[in-house]
Amino acid sequence: MARDSRGRTAELLTVRQVLDELGGISRRTFYRWRELRLAPACIRLPNGELRVRRDVLNDWLEERAEGVAS
Repeated sequence: MARDSRGRTAELLTVRQVLDELGGISRRTFYRWRELRLAPACIRLPNGELRVRRDVLNDWLEERAEGVAS
């Protein structure tokens, strides 16, 4: 497991888990968002698979919440 900025263990989500968390968006949509730099930041593992830290996904969702003052 990865560590967050405070040294705590951070949960790493697979792309499938992220897609499910986002209401079942398609894999193609997620990768398109990555191309456009709109997706949450990912970690590429040595085997080429992607992971998204839980805290990064939560922050990414918060930033997109409507009605949030910036």
